[in-house]
Amino acid sequence: MSSGQTSSTASGTKPVVLHLGDPIKYNTDIYKQLSSKFTIIHPSVEERQRDAFLKNLHNRKWGDFAAVFRPWWATGGEMGRLDRELVSLLPKSLRVWASAGAGYDWADVDVLAEHGILYCNGALASSEAVADMAIYHTISVFRNMQWSNMVGRANDPKAWTDAHINAQFTAHNPQGHVLGIVGLGNIGYRIAVKAFKGFDMRVTYYDPIPKSAEQEAAIKATRCASMDELLAGADCVILAAPGGSGKLMNKERIAQMKTGARLVNIARGSLVDEEAVVEALGTGQLSAVGLDVFENEPRPHPRLSGFRNATLTCHTAGGALETAIGFEGLSMKNVLAVLSGQPPLTPVNQHLMKKSRQGGPHL
Repeated sequence: MSSGQTSSTASGTKPVVLHLGDPIKYNTDIYKQLSSKFTIIHPSVEERQRDAFLKNLHNRKWGDFAAVFRPWWATGGEMGRLDRELVSLLPKSLRVWASAGAGYDWADVDVLAEHGILYCNGALASSEAVADMAIYHTISVFRNMQWSNMVGRANDPKAWTDAHINAQFTAHNPQGHVLGIVGLGNIGYRIAVKAFKGFDMRVTYYDPIPKSAEQEAAIKATRCASMDELLAGADCVILAAPGGSGKLMNKERIAQMKTGARLVNIARGSLVDEEAVVEALGTGQLSAVGLDVFENEPRPHPRLSGFRNATLTCHTAGGALETAIGFEGLSMKNVLAVLSGQPPLTPVNQHLMKKSRQGGPHL
């Protein structure tokens, strides 16, 4: 349908749903189900640019739409941050904004909650892939695999012989070492399971919300009372916390770690001070780091690439086909659930929703 049509003229009694970004590629059956229940409006790329999007909201171009879904994280976000300026223009009829992607640092989810709007992400679909990437980095920082990887491509016999003989003296088996995980949500717990069952690592974690006694017992995990406690005891620290928490790992925090400990970040680049990491690698405070995300993507700190004990990947932790299919499906399933009066599948800000809103028109 034309993006210029509104709910009053085009949808009859069907609620209107905005589809932001690329067309559906995989979950066509779910899309058919969505289309049968709701009037779907698909704004163009031009209409999704920030100024145009705000103007269209102000002019109520798409009427009183009830939901927004974004099935592919690489498109559909052209309007930029979901901040107070944008959220204030959303119709009161809007109940849920469901987006592909695990991160939600592009959305002020607290402001959305103030307006009675649920924000749902796709983290559940990426848990397996991100956990696998965390394990890849964990193996790399213990075994110093980056050195071997770099030399293996260099076509330099002298460097090859050096690494072949000497890399072993900087490498350790992960088995028996303490893995400290910051953030034991779905992804963090999956990392812990893989590390415990696959490598016999000892798991500690820090999270404001503890896992159940049964979940902790399944992996013999110990919850730390503070991040300071976790940092002091871990041989390797993995960040699996959401963004928006400031610099969880700065110079002071890195200094609290064991000398020669390791740091892995598969969460958000904003959580780590890269300058402090570079300094710690230089002094030996950190023996190795594994980073999939960076402060200023797509430009990691220029000195990081010079360290053979720094494993760097380009924000591809969730980059599996299964993740893309799951992201797409969840974005629509969340809309179907909420607009049908069912609980959302992957809510981010439900705990922030005003009690006066609960059970009302928005939830």
